[in-house]
Amino acid sequence: MRIALYLCAIIFANILTARFAPLQMGVFIIPYGSFLIGVTFVLRDIVQNKYGKKKTYLFIVTALVLSAISSYLLGDTMWIVFASAISFAVSETTDTEIYSRLKLSMNARILYSGIVGGILDSSIFVVIGISPLGANLVPWEFIWMAILGQVIIKLSMQFLGVIVLNSSNLLKRELAN
Repeated sequence: MRIALYLCAIIFANILTARFAPLQMGVFIIPYGSFLIGVTFVLRDIVQNKYGKKKTYLFIVTALVLSAISSYLLGDTMWIVFASAISFAVSETTDTEIYSRLKLSMNARILYSGIVGGILDSSIFVVIGISPLGANLVPWEFIWMAILGQVIIKLSMQFLGVIVLNSSNLLKRELAN
């Protein structure tokens, strides 16, 4: 179930991003898929907890392929598909390595690894994919708005994920007593 949720969240993030214009929150530009991408970092950590780092890399590769295929089939330009694949590979790998090396609580590892993963994912995707370097959808002067908007949403979703995990763990402990 964990793996299915992880993979589905990635595909649905692509669908939301492809089907809906980005959300404008003040100066921030946020693709709707960013909400689910923030969740995928938490889900990948949960998958890694159950299956270990080695198997998690197989799931990351599977997710990368599914993401690229779904992005392409949804009509994204090759720049967007390429940027998505690169940002996904870098951010998920970095998140996995940080999560596995920290000797902290699960919640702290999720947050620390997710913060770095979210910043990398947003920065790489925006610069390679939608800046004048890539598909030229956002001019240079607005790039910081696109990056920061995505980072804020992804990190917010990760914090929410940790709160939900913590609440469910407390509930499990209460039911066990």
